[in-house]
Order: sequence, then C-alpha cells, then structure tokens
Amino acid sequence: MEVTLRYVVLLVLILGTILVIVSENRNPVKTIAWCMVLIFLPVIGLTLYILFGMDNRHRQQIKEEDLSRLKGITEITQSDEIVSELPVQHKPLADMLYKMNRSYPLSGNNVEIMTDFQPMSDRLIADIENARHHINILFFKFEDDAAGRRIADALIRKAKEGIQVRLIYDEVGNLTVPRRFYRSLRKHGIQVRGFIRIFLPILSHDYNSRNHRKVVVIDGKVGYMGGMNIAQRYAEGLKWGIWRDTHMRITGPAVSELQTSFLTDWKFTKGKEPDIVPMYPYNPPCGNTLMQVVTGGSMDKWNVMMQAYMTAIASARSYAYLQSPYFIPPEPIMKVLQNSALSGVDVRVMIPYRGDRGVLPPWASRSYIKEALSAGIKIYLYRKGYMHAKTLLIDDSFVTIGSTNIDSRGFEQDFEINAFMYDEGLATQQREIFLEDQKDAQLIDPLEWDKRPLIDKAKESVARVFSPLL
Repeated sequence: MEVTLRYVVLLVLILGTILVIVSENRNPVKTIAWCMVLIFLPVIGLTLYILFGMDNRHRQQIKEEDLSRLKGITEITQSDEIVSELPVQHKPLADMLYKMNRSYPLSGNNVEIMTDFQPMSDRLIADIENARHHINILFFKFEDDAAGRRIADALIRKAKEGIQVRLIYDEVGNLTVPRRFYRSLRKHGIQVRGFIRIFLPILSHDYNSRNHRKVVVIDGKVGYMGGMNIAQRYAEGLKWGIWRDTHMRITGPAVSELQTSFLTDWKFTKGKEPDIVPMYPYNPPCGNTLMQVVTGGSMDKWNVMMQAYMTAIASARSYAYLQSPYFIPPEPIMKVLQNSALSGVDVRVMIPYRGDRGVLPPWASRSYIKEALSAGIKIYLYRKGYMHAKTLLIDDSFVTIGSTNIDSRGFEQDFEINAFMYDEGLATQQREIFLEDQKDAQLIDPLEWDKRPLIDKAKESVARVFSPLL
C-alpha cells in the first residue's frame, strides 16, 4: 500500500510539473526535452528540474516602486549628464538598454581599465582607506585567503572608524569558505549578507541562481566592476600560468547606477535598510566616457544581456573582438557572430586554452569551435594562463566590460552586471589590450582543427550535452 501511494504521489508530481512547464510557453525544444526527461527518468528528472529548470522570471528582485525611488535620485542628481543624443551607430542599442533595463546613458565618466589583480586590489584598498561615509562591496567570490583577508582587514579598520560597511557575497560561490570568516566580519561591525541563502543546497532550486556580479561603491563617488573576484589565485595565477582578467575603476555620474545595482541586491538579501539619499552625491563630469550600467539575471523579463550582445555584435561594420572564459553560446549569439563574419566583419573570439575548474567547460567550449570556424570566425586559444576577462569590442567605438560569460548561465541564469561604453579612446585602449593578449594566444587553423583525434571530438560532444549545467 505504501509503495503504491509513493508511485501515485510521484505520478502527480511529474504530471503537475509537466503541466507547469507546458503552461510557461518556453522554447518548444526545451519543453519537449524536460518532458521527456520527466517521463523516462522521473526521479532524476524531477531533481534536475528543481535544481536547474524552474523559471524565475515571474519573481521580482525588487518592487517597482523601490527601484523607481532609487532611479529617481539619479534622475535628480545627475540630470545634466543623462544623454539623449547618442552615437548613431549604437543608438538602437542604447535606446533598447534604457527601455529594457532603465539604464541611463550618462556622460562625463572616467574609466581606468586594469588587467592585473595586484594593482587593482592595491588601488581598491587605497580607496577604502579614504572612505568617509560608506563602503558597499559585492563579489561573487570573497575567499578566506591572503587576498581576502587583506581586503577584509581594510574593511574592518573602516568599520571601527564608524564608516558604514556592507558586504554581499554569493552563497553558492563561497560554499567552501569557512562561515567563521564572515562571522568575524560581522563581529567587527560590518553588515554581511549572503545572496540567496542556501540551507540545503541539493534540495534548493535557488542553488542554480548565483550573483556573479562584482561591484564596489565608495562614498557614492568611486566604483569598481568587471571580472575579478577576491581570491589569492587572481594574484598568483595557476600552476601553469597567469590569471588574466579585466576590471575597471570608475568615477563620474555612472557611479550612481552602480550604487543602484548594489542597493537592489542589498534589498533582495533583506539587509538593514540604509539612509539612501546620502549615498547618491552629485558626481560632476570628470572624463569622456558615455556609459550605461546594465544588470541582468534569472528574474530579468527581457533577457537583456543576450539581447544587448546580439544588438552590439550586429552593429559591427569593421570588427568585433570578444574575450570570455567560456564560449558556450546560445544559438542566437552563435548566429549573430556567424552572420557578422559571413558579411565581412572581422570577428575574433579569445578563450582559454585550459580551464580553471575541471575539463568539462573547455571541452564544451571546443564543441562550438568548428561551427564558428566554418563561418570565418577567428578563434584564439589563450595559452599564457587562464583567460577570465569578459569583454566585447566593436569598431573602435564601443566596448562592454563586466561579469557576463558567453554561455547560457551568463545570459539567462546568473545575476550579472556590465558597463556598455561608447568612447573611441577607451575602445582604442581595449583594442590594444586585445591585440597584446593575441600575442600569447594560438590562432586555430580550421584544417588542423578538423584533424584532431576522434576521442577529443567525443569528449567535446558529451561535454556539450551538459553545458547548460556548467
């Protein structure tokens, strides 16, 4: 009797889950795939669906009125820097980002691109030491090692001085970090919140929703964002090479939008409500970069990051250079890259030769190389170390730098942040960085690539099947 009851309960759960999936009107291929897995492997399928398949787009990260309040302060304090006349080539992109993401195009920003962790962390600590009102800091990884403790000590010193210090770390990204590390920060007066608390990871569908952003705002005047986390391996590299990344220090009006991103995440963690107005000082123009700060994630109605990358790549007339630690592009991204290359645009993609965590991600990335090469896309394997930068450069006129990887997780699942920047000088600087990296990368020859061993092709095909879970 008990066995029969269990089967009935399981059957009801499976049928109910299938009805939910069908009613969500997803991509038919994904709908059929999930239904087949649930029918033929019900227990495994139900577990996988709970962990990886549930649609969060009906959820809100922040109430509309709360977001409007934060955005309204930027409208007031930075009204003179909100730009309506945008560069012709990129006006469709900028307009779309505003309509989808309420991302203001703000002029007058100064951007310092940093490609080494040690100078970045030195500069960050110096800015922390100069804080006078507050420090808001969020990293996907904030580890209990030499690099993490160095920044933690600086934060503790400021908290003891009476400076408001808030820290968000991603729960899943830091599961291996001892909890005593974060308890110690709280004991010293730092407000610490984990993003999406995970009490039973293997039973929580939120296990697959990670805050992959890296955001620092100091006194509402200085901001940091990009690809770097806080961990010693970023400084030391790996046994077989350097850790190559890209991060930015930002001053000017756009820091206001970084602040809104942080406070949105802070509110989601149910952190103590701060006095918001003092966190939005007027930031006068101090540079030449026109910037939009864009956030995306699993609760993003429009899938803004993927739409933005597609629009930016499609706008290229001369070249499009892309760097990413993963190249597991959803079909729309692959198609726009192929279309651009086939239309004569010089499309270059730079990815790591080796992965930083196991063999599945690099194998999965390599499974996409043949179809990229077939359209004339140039693929470079970075061999000096691990390429962790997430950048896209278009025609010496546009560059985006942030936390978004070229994979389904980056575009659809994780909470991400990118700066979309319209500045010839900054784009030229990024081109020089890319071409310097290119000297340490291997350009794949399509004929040679096709001759690789069958066992390698088999590994890549298997890894590709599991790529949505990576």
